[in-house]
Amino acid sequence: MEDLLKLAVATALINNVVLSQFLGLCPFLGVSKKTKTAAGMGFAVIFVLTISSAFASVVYEQVLVRFNVEYLETIVFILLIAALVQLVEIVLKKFSPSLYKALGVYLPLITTNCSVLGVVIINVQKEYGFVESIVNALGTGIGFTLAIVILAGLREKMEYNKISPAFKGMPIVLITAGLMAIAFSGFAGIL
Repeated sequence: MEDLLKLAVATALINNVVLSQFLGLCPFLGVSKKTKTAAGMGFAVIFVLTISSAFASVVYEQVLVRFNVEYLETIVFILLIAALVQLVEIVLKKFSPSLYKALGVYLPLITTNCSVLGVVIINVQKEYGFVESIVNALGTGIGFTLAIVILAGLREKMEYNKISPAFKGMPIVLITAGLMAIAFSGFAGIL
């Protein structure tokens, strides 16, 4: 249990998927304008990451390894993630139309969000079992959500600050993300 907790904390804070591995930058930069939208995207990513890692673990062990077709892992994982994102899209459209509208084009982009595919592939490469895959994915999703919500909060506050025209827009966002990455690297001493 202690090892699983360490894995979750390490993936959420120390090896943050966005701030240290630079995976999933499209939604991180694109959806981080409002905290409500960022939180919605974060929870959708947590769901897709966790479910896709669980399914991918089973499919990899029970199908790909059993039939000696491990070379198909990327294609199979992309199809699996695409199907799960469609499920999330249908559920959000039905139960939270406002969040569905706010996420806009970024919701289908979870399908091609390299953090989702990256985590699934990392789980296979590190030979994580079913439970470790889920914990790694959950920790990664929490780290992604934490980073995107913090950036959204900072962006909301920056709207009211006087910023040099050269830094307005994406330049100041990238500088802020860089400073966040430095701050998150301070968590490395925890474990």
